[in-house]
Amino acid sequence: MYFSLIGTIVIAGIVGYASERSGFTRNGVIPSMIICIGGAILFYFIRSMFGISLGSHGLNAIASSVGALVIVPTHYRR
Repeated sequence: MYFSLIGTIVIAGIVGYASERSGFTRNGVIPSMIICIGGAILFYFIRSMFGISLGSHGLNAIASSVGALVIVPTHYRR
């Protein structure tokens, strides 16, 4: 359980960093990583409690990180 949680956090951090460097977001590296990690941890606990998932832990981490970046209005800020 703890290894998959740590892996989820690492993958979410990588997705946040990559989204900032590729120009998908314009918040800064640290805020993007925090948004991604928060979304991934939330989805990890939803998977643990309710059994809702998209497949493997890695796929869930990637999908929830991108989803958190889309939900939090990063594109529309100036």
